[in-house]
Amino acid sequence: MKTAIYIKVLCLSISCCFCAQVSGQKAPDIKGFKVTSKGKTYLFKPDFVVVYNDKDPELALKPSGLKKVSYNIPTWTTADPKLADYQQQNVNISVAGDGFDDKILRSATQNRTANIYQAGTNYFLSAIKTVNSRDTTYFIFPEHAYFTLSAWIVKSSKPYPKIEFSFVAKKAGFFSVGYIGAPSFKNDEAKELWQPLIWTERRAPLQPYLTPAFMATSPTTLVNDGYNSIGVLAGSRHLPFQPLPLLNNSQFGIALLNRKSELQPQVFAPMPGGIHSQMKAGQVFEFSMNLIVEPLSITKTYERIATAVFGFKDYRSNATVSMNTTLDNLIDYSKTRYAWFVDSLKGFAYSTDVPGAVKNVSSLNPLELSIVRDDQEMFDKRAYPLMEFMLSREKFLFAIDSNQKIQSPSRKLRGPIAPLSELQVLSAVFGRNNSFYTAMAEKEFGTARIRNLDEEQKGRNWVNAMFMFKLTSDSSYLSLTKSLADQYLKERVDTRISQFGDPLFSFNFFWPTFTNNWSALLELYELTGERRYLNAAQDGARHYTLFTWMAPQIPDDLVRVNKGGKAPMYWYLKSKGHQQMYYPEEKVPAWRLSEMGLTSESSGTSTGHRGIFMSTYAPWLLRIGYYTNDLFLMNVAKASIVGRSESFPGYHMNTERTTAYEKADFPLHEHKEQSVNSFHYNHILPMASMFVDYLVSDAYVKSKGRIDFPSDYIEGYAYLQNKFYGAKKGKFFPFENVQLWMPSRLLRIDNIALNYISAKKGDTLLLAFMNQSQNTINTQVAVDASRVGISTGSTVRMLSSAEKPSSLKDGCFQVSVPAGGMTALAITGVKISSSFQDRILNVRKDKRSDYADIPEGDAKALLFKLGAYAQKLYVFLQEDDTKWKKARLIYKIDGKTEVAADKNEYPFEFTVPVDQDKPVRFYLELMDKNGKLVKSGETEIGR
Repeated sequence: MKTAIYIKVLCLSISCCFCAQVSGQKAPDIKGFKVTSKGKTYLFKPDFVVVYNDKDPELALKPSGLKKVSYNIPTWTTADPKLADYQQQNVNISVAGDGFDDKILRSATQNRTANIYQAGTNYFLSAIKTVNSRDTTYFIFPEHAYFTLSAWIVKSSKPYPKIEFSFVAKKAGFFSVGYIGAPSFKNDEAKELWQPLIWTERRAPLQPYLTPAFMATSPTTLVNDGYNSIGVLAGSRHLPFQPLPLLNNSQFGIALLNRKSELQPQVFAPMPGGIHSQMKAGQVFEFSMNLIVEPLSITKTYERIATAVFGFKDYRSNATVSMNTTLDNLIDYSKTRYAWFVDSLKGFAYSTDVPGAVKNVSSLNPLELSIVRDDQEMFDKRAYPLMEFMLSREKFLFAIDSNQKIQSPSRKLRGPIAPLSELQVLSAVFGRNNSFYTAMAEKEFGTARIRNLDEEQKGRNWVNAMFMFKLTSDSSYLSLTKSLADQYLKERVDTRISQFGDPLFSFNFFWPTFTNNWSALLELYELTGERRYLNAAQDGARHYTLFTWMAPQIPDDLVRVNKGGKAPMYWYLKSKGHQQMYYPEEKVPAWRLSEMGLTSESSGTSTGHRGIFMSTYAPWLLRIGYYTNDLFLMNVAKASIVGRSESFPGYHMNTERTTAYEKADFPLHEHKEQSVNSFHYNHILPMASMFVDYLVSDAYVKSKGRIDFPSDYIEGYAYLQNKFYGAKKGKFFPFENVQLWMPSRLLRIDNIALNYISAKKGDTLLLAFMNQSQNTINTQVAVDASRVGISTGSTVRMLSSAEKPSSLKDGCFQVSVPAGGMTALAITGVKISSSFQDRILNVRKDKRSDYADIPEGDAKALLFKLGAYAQKLYVFLQEDDTKWKKARLIYKIDGKTEVAADKNEYPFEFTVPVDQDKPVRFYLELMDKNGKLVKSGETEIGR
């Protein structure tokens, strides 16, 4: 019996006017199928390989063992020890916690291979004859005792030519069919390449590793030769929406390196040992693929496939509530016990990963929220404690237990852990009145530090030089910034990187380490206005989209979730003894459940954390997309954040689709009562900043820059970068020196499609409404009378259009917002109730002393000057309980009566409220482990 292959011929369009031509009008010869584009001809040969095993090859993910990167790859058992090239990986005890699967990291690895060509016996097939039938070309293959292969090319397929094959097993066993006929390239012939998830730019696989379908953000690999991007795309029907893609339902795998160590896009279906690979005699397996030749870069080819094949577009809107309501609910939740803030340790519990530890991201998140939302409680209970934490702790992850090794925590008070950028912002917010910020920053610039995990960061780089310029106004730092940044562009942007690690990150784990530092490049562009930095930021952002899911395609259908009233049970939490959660069974539109636009967490945890909701890249993509007229970036931004939850949604999608994390009450449970996904409590406030950032950025974009609030930078770590708003005044259409002011539940809007931002100036309330839907919205808005007093003299003034303004009645008015657009207005003659925001931002020059070193206990004393709101003395010992048993601080303020404060357990630290503008004198009494009392000299600061 003979076999056949059918190829579809297509005219490939590029840049509106170019059409790549299929060579000739006749059927392709036996050499294969030719496509010409940009003057280059590419031959897709009718070549296949069948990988056969008579026994289960036991497909399993294992650590890759690649240097400077954490990643899991498919491996298989092999009967021939000579083919068992996979080496046992030594996994450090610190690599544990949520997202790390011991079945992957620490299970047996004997006699395994990661090379798809060594996963079984290979039978290579090339067509020996062609047969034409109307628009179909068949390829005839030789007979084989184990199977029959039929394949053909479909000429009518759009948008790309399509190869289909039918495979029939003649004997029982495990089969995989690989298409290996695409053009191949030497490594030095490729300008750029891509294999999801980690092989980007010119980082090439070392072996023919397979990417399983569930790990493919788009189911193809690509090579760009400087003219075109070439690939083979698995048919979208083989990556269905339901069930959620996982390893056990992945119908295929994709590869980039072939058995000759050349770059060649390949598809293997099914995967050896995967679903459908075990076949009985007579069993049929069918599959389809598309041939890609695009006269575009890899990132633009990625966009083209996403939009033309998988239907990606501006597809989301506010699903059940507005983003403002989500923000309000999220911040309310952050103040409850369920958010698990440990007051005694000044941090959010990190028990999902590291029992007994706390972890914070930045003090700037709660500081921003306290200012923008006029929220004194947020400042007192979150922002100020985190300021102390960030200046005293050695690492973001802090654990008292010295035996705790998971994720390498620290118990030392040898800070600051705050990045140099954070020191700059803290200094700026409080009027540069605290000298210790500059002193700390100068020291950090000249040293290196490990802040998160085991990643060492060097202080002297172009990013930190930029913030040293902002901190000191010393132009030499700006010159250094540009000089180092230009060298960075030359080494990291203009030259595609070919290895893991780069000039700023020695190890690749979180996705921002795989691209150039495009958020910081955007900051540099906004500082200097020099276009090369924006172009580099766009290039980095474009490459970042390669990590965002563009598949599977979203069906235009309802999906049933929470079957039987049960929410999904995340296997990791089940193993930790968490309880099942229950939510009503319901049917919802598939788009609400889609991961399109989200990323997995990281290279090392991508197998378990499919789509994370911490999409802090959204506001950055939105702004870069606006600056560069890049609609794809703007659509990815919206897809990643809009309409995904009513409060804090936890961390990720992981086991099956559900609406559980949409619900407002989803986070309002004790830790052990969470079972759907993991909760990283230190992410709550960065997520709130992310929402503020997106709302303000959306107003900026939709107003075409007529609403513009200056910002600072929240660096955090990993991917937790946001812009910081509230400390600087901006413009709002004709109004200048406007204060961003967005208190909780300021407005009640009758239509959930509208998000808004609010600001104030004198007796004027300024509002901008952003429509997230594709329909014009006409609705009523009510203003909170406890926040804004509206009188008979108050009027509505339209700012974004010339339409007649609505009348005010009982604090209510009508607003009309165009589809996908915005409406801005001013309500004049009102009385705005604001207290905390005005005091914390009321900063005047204050050059009083604010810092002291104390030899006893290696202690530090800081006097925080917090505008007109407060000042606080913070004293902490850098020496710990291996030396000291307890500590006492004796102080007196402005010469008044002495007061004593005791700390009988580690950490030894003291916080003392100090009357405004008053000095404080103090000394320490320390008891060592042997009971000996040591007294420090008296110190005074604040005079």
